[in-house]
Amino acid sequence: MKQITFAQAEHQNKKKVTRRERFLAEMNVLVPWQRLLDALSPSYYPDAAGKRGRPPTPLDRMLRIYFLQQWYGLADEALEDAIYDSQAMRDFVGIDLSIESVPDATTLLRFRHLLERHSLTQRIFEEINASLAERGLFMREGTIVDATIIAAPSSTKNQSGKRDPEMSSTRKGKQYYFGMKAHIGVDGDSSLVHSLVGTKAKCHDSTQREVLLHGEEQVIGGDKGYADDRFKQSCRAAGVVYAISDKAKRNHPLSNAQKKRNRQLSSWRAKVEHPFQVIKCQWHFRKVRYKGLKKNTSQLFMLFGLYNLFRVRIKLMAS
Repeated sequence: MKQITFAQAEHQNKKKVTRRERFLAEMNVLVPWQRLLDALSPSYYPDAAGKRGRPPTPLDRMLRIYFLQQWYGLADEALEDAIYDSQAMRDFVGIDLSIESVPDATTLLRFRHLLERHSLTQRIFEEINASLAERGLFMREGTIVDATIIAAPSSTKNQSGKRDPEMSSTRKGKQYYFGMKAHIGVDGDSSLVHSLVGTKAKCHDSTQREVLLHGEEQVIGGDKGYADDRFKQSCRAAGVVYAISDKAKRNHPLSNAQKKRNRQLSSWRAKVEHPFQVIKCQWHFRKVRYKGLKKNTSQLFMLFGLYNLFRVRIKLMAS
């Protein structure tokens, strides 16, 4: 039997279960760990026959540390310190400070670069969605599309004296924004994200409309930014319900019937806003963390994959 430390004994005997402990306990049960480990192991553990040196940190541990970084919006150094400070985080990761130390910030940096280099966050996103689909949580009858702007630093006070060339400016209303845009396709029944595209902020929402569809939809929804007469006709020809809000045109305001239709669609279309609320307000991803579209899109795949688990956690825990 493994002997526990005084700190662990004190932590186990406290009366209150914190929200962090409850959340991490739920995620520990819901994440399909073995499925993810099988998918990532070939890239993380390459053929090391004849090679010497210290073996790598176990993939399971690095994956848990990386998930903590996404949930709590921490930098590499801040995450290392947080794991040292928090017994709940150490229990989730499986670290006993009496016999081992927390992987340092450089180790996490290299692990993140490995995920980006092999597009493994997209693979994690797909594996999570596949596990949820097997449980019958993806209905695939309808898709709602939308996009949100993720701000990027607009200052030129850096070593190069320039902004990130892969980001751009755009106008929304009377306000200008600089950054990137995350386009998502959401299941119309469960609010689960099934597709994602990252572009410059100036990219119009409608240009990614067909990319976000999986091809089995019976209903397609979106705001007025996706309204298009040709697409409307193609939907009707294919027998697909066109549930995109009507848009007023110059000298042709919306009729009362169109306004009523838009109001009726708004409550259903609001499901696409749930993922943005979680990753921006709860997981603090209001600004990009890295330079370039590839790195930030890689993180978005990870965030939306974890959002899908978070969204259906009550159903999964009850089953």
